[in-house]
Amino acid sequence: MVNTMMKKLTPLVFVCLVISAGLVLDARQGGLVAAPNRRPTEGRGPFPTLTIRNVMVIDGTGAPPFGPMNVVVENNRIARITSAGTPGVPAPAGPPPAGEVLEAAGMYLMPGFINLHMHLGDANNAPEAEYTYKLWMAHGITAGRGVELAPQPFALREKERSAANAIVAPRLFNYQRPGAGWTEGLVDTPEKARAWVRWCAANGVDGMKLVAHPPEIMAALLDEAKKHGLGSTAHLEQRGVAQMNALTAARLGLGTVTHFYGHFEPLLRDHEIQPWPAQMNYNDEQFRFGQVARLWDQIHPPGSPEWTAYLQEHLKLGTIFDPTLTAYAATRDVMRMRNADWHAKYTLPSLMEFYAPSRVNHGAYYYDWTLTDEIAWRNFYQVWFRLMNDYKKMGGRVTASDDAAYTYNTWGFGYIHELELLQEAGFNPLEVIRAATMHAAEALHEPKGQPLQFGIVRAGLLADMVIVDQNPLQNLKVLYGTGAVRLNDQTGRAERVGGVKYTIKDGIIYDAKRLLADVAAMVEKQKAAPAR
Repeated sequence: MVNTMMKKLTPLVFVCLVISAGLVLDARQGGLVAAPNRRPTEGRGPFPTLTIRNVMVIDGTGAPPFGPMNVVVENNRIARITSAGTPGVPAPAGPPPAGEVLEAAGMYLMPGFINLHMHLGDANNAPEAEYTYKLWMAHGITAGRGVELAPQPFALREKERSAANAIVAPRLFNYQRPGAGWTEGLVDTPEKARAWVRWCAANGVDGMKLVAHPPEIMAALLDEAKKHGLGSTAHLEQRGVAQMNALTAARLGLGTVTHFYGHFEPLLRDHEIQPWPAQMNYNDEQFRFGQVARLWDQIHPPGSPEWTAYLQEHLKLGTIFDPTLTAYAATRDVMRMRNADWHAKYTLPSLMEFYAPSRVNHGAYYYDWTLTDEIAWRNFYQVWFRLMNDYKKMGGRVTASDDAAYTYNTWGFGYIHELELLQEAGFNPLEVIRAATMHAAEALHEPKGQPLQFGIVRAGLLADMVIVDQNPLQNLKVLYGTGAVRLNDQTGRAERVGGVKYTIKDGIIYDAKRLLADVAAMVEKQKAAPAR
């Protein structure tokens, strides 16, 4: 009966029902296919000893690049980082390094990137988890927070398989929505909220993905989560934000505010509630997303006392901002996002179809998207950029994530676009890399009361790293799988340079370009298949 009913539901309603009822899906129900076991040809290592030789290091803390260095990894941890000589001077002769050697002269090594807003696909856009994982890994993403990655049983199994390196996938942190996974129904009382959190702590859940829950339930969720070392992030959606904005939630103990929801409402200048148009319907996604941008000139302006006080209180509370700027970038220029360089080769046809204007598919709300809508969003972005940059300048932590695959925002490529947008917001490249590494790692470890295990290139930490053969500080675009276009003065021709060369997770070396080739083959296979 349940299966018959679900076949009649739209994808968005189906997902909501699964989350609300805590229904259990196996690896193929709902159209989602677990990643295959890692093949012998996928990744080399870990080695008893691995030496990455003559590399420039960007350690993730904000320190300037330094090198050339030899980074020595033993099993799956960084053992030591030693000088490989003086810049511009031939390296002195010495004993050859022990173990496996990866020659990286002229390359840059950084901590593995961390994606704090991850979802897998579904039958309607990208059913195979392998496609998504390889896009992330090919862009240097070695860890991330699923919010939720998938329904609880599936996400837990994939988390465990990734931790054992049985699959090619980032290190997965399993965050779930209230009520997901258990059999006790909706979380609609403070008592149930606390009981669900306790269930999570006993069942492999690392934290909570919240919305703007009623205050008494939000308070219970966050208080109980703190007792059990569970993290929290919240999409403070518009139906509840009048009661639960970003500041209200942070005062209750919320760790991370994701997206922009809840930031602007406490800053409204003449209202306490956004003045929606009379015909407003939240369930109509063009209204839902189109009206958000109209807040840009209704708030206390950047730099005002109210603006500064808002950010200062978040700073005192330790709130982390995870903006997902890339997730809404199409709203300010649909044409640019629809025609991005990577779609033809790396975006599945089913995913491109899912992105197209639709009243059924979530995030495909460009029913009649006008230049007026785009201009409102361009104005909104300028204020949103300023909010993130001002918070960063006063010492607040801002992190990076992609929230793919909606609005022409393809996994992996969207993450690098997020880094690009943070630089547009005013972050310098070292601040961008810190947001993607150390600060993101802190968001995952602090709720557990643990010291960092990754996120910095430092002796003693896990060997999660990314290597690129171009200088990312000169141009972050070299991190895209499609690279950056540069004129070759020797040939007089434009060429593509960069793209991540190696992604290293737990001391295992993955050829990032080989991972992208696997993705391209999956795209070609779907193109060649009979029309659905």
